[in-house]
Amino acid sequence: MTLQLGDIAPNFTQQSSAGEINFYDWAGDSWVVFFSHPADYTPVCTTELGEVAKLVPEFEKRNAKVIALSVDGVESHQGWIGDINETQGTTVNYPILADDDKTVSNLYGMIHPNANAKLTVRTVFVIDPEKKLRLTITYPPSTGRNFDEILRVIDSLQLTDNYSVATPVNWKDGEDVVVSPAIPTEEAKQKFPKGVTEVKSYLRTTPQPNK
Repeated sequence: MTLQLGDIAPNFTQQSSAGEINFYDWAGDSWVVFFSHPADYTPVCTTELGEVAKLVPEFEKRNAKVIALSVDGVESHQGWIGDINETQGTTVNYPILADDDKTVSNLYGMIHPNANAKLTVRTVFVIDPEKKLRLTITYPPSTGRNFDEILRVIDSLQLTDNYSVATPVNWKDGEDVVVSPAIPTEEAKQKFPKGVTEVKSYLRTTPQPNK
């Protein structure tokens, strides 16, 4: 199954390190960052899960929950969580799905046979409160993810959902944004009272409107 942006993320019920989870019930009206790992007790994943545990307060500020997945069982997850907490100086306080039957991995297209037919690739899904898929990023097993980038994208999505703007290259929260091309310049000047800078007729910037 290939999930594309704008698709409704499929629901599932699966065991996890925090007990049985029905995805929709667990997600509620929050944004969700759902990320997969090739296997338990792997070095890159250990650093990633530790980093995400440290970033949970940042996700919570954005009304976002995090949930991980690996194709190992609950008992394996619990042992691995002990290692993560020890080596990364943190406490894993979010669920890791125990997808040993690969039900969820196949539902979300996390197994890429030409990479490895038995293990999930390193994929991230950002899902909004309407359960729509808003971002997918897939990394090779050898490359750890940049979760600052995931936070940046959530900031951008939440901003651009509420204002007629887009975020330019390397944008960070608080920086200038791009005015939607659909808005005429004179109308934009009324809509964005902080000011509009016209670089080109199709490229106009304004200070971030919610700051």
